Amino acid sequence: MGDGVRGRQGRVRPGGSDRALSEAYDTALLDLDGVVYAGGEAIPYAVESLGTARAGGMHLAYVTNNALRTPDAVAAHLTELGVPAEPADVITSAQAVARLIADDVPAGSRVLVIGGEGLRVALRERGLVPVESADEEGLAAVVQGYGGPELPWARFAEASYAVARGVPWYASNTDLTIPGARGIGPGNGAAVEVVRIATGGAVEPKVAGKPLPPMHRETVLRTGARRPLVVGDRLDTDIEGAFNGGVDSLLVLTGVTDVPQLLAAVPEHRPTYVDADLRGLLTGQPHVVGVHGGHVCGGWSAEARGGRLVLDGEGSVPDGVRALCAAAWTEAGAGACGLDAAKALERLGL
Repeated sequence: MGDGVRGRQGRVRPGGSDRALSEAYDTALLDLDGVVYAGGEAIPYAVESLGTARAGGMHLAYVTNNALRTPDAVAAHLTELGVPAEPADVITSAQAVARLIADDVPAGSRVLVIGGEGLRVALRERGLVPVESADEEGLAAVVQGYGGPELPWARFAEASYAVARGVPWYASNTDLTIPGARGIGPGNGAAVEVVRIATGGAVEPKVAGKPLPPMHRETVLRTGARRPLVVGDRLDTDIEGAFNGGVDSLLVLTGVTDVPQLLAAVPEHRPTYVDADLRGLLTGQPHVVGVHGGHVCGGWSAEARGGRLVLDGEGSVPDGVRALCAAAWTEAGAGACGLDAAKALERLGL
């Protein structure tokens, strides 16, 4: 639905919308960490924005690669923050990987779990039996999911013993990092790398989470969305997952992705819309217009000139970012923009 121009090499500028996104799309597929909360605390404007979107008739679904907590626990936490949610509103990579495993092994199979309670509940939901030891008789699979910062080192060893022995290996997701209250910490992808290194690097896990198809399938099955909008903070999971699923996306700049990373995005990482935070759900999105070799959004004009991105004018920071995205993506084509953006970002106070 977003009108950002697409050339043969993918999206070349952010899209615009004359209607509020909460009206143009029936379902928001919201990431959690870095979008709704960070370190357990609500991100500014998230609670109010989601409440307004819901009151206007938009269905809110929460789609997270974090496999640590159960949907019940996530829904309870959201409700405590002031975002009423039911367990059925939450879709996790634990659910997606459990379905993936259940498609490959017989019902009742034993699965070694390296992670939190979210994985165990999801496996039981699919008729599988979570176990704790690589020595379990008849072990059919080993699965890794984010287990929190206190996950014992011995758990990685347990996974390594099983994988080295040839037990099929699965991962809920491979996000290398996860945002928290104190900053960016190591995610499940870092834990997967520990097991890969310990087992010689010859085996790859089957991965279910964003941006891969199993997570998209799980989301569609559980939400029934007809006109979904993916809302996320990560280019390599949320935005690429939307790209792979053929649906529109909104990147909010409240989590992992910063503006330099956004400007350098390759086509599959370029969101349909860009905004500062979840207030972007409640508004239309300004159109970026190509003018005389440059790109205009609001009061800003951006262009590629002499190996640099140049920004002129004045206006809101999001409008400046949108104009710069158009200049960078157009210049980069199918690649990643390598133009110097330092002076342009200084003009935006970034």
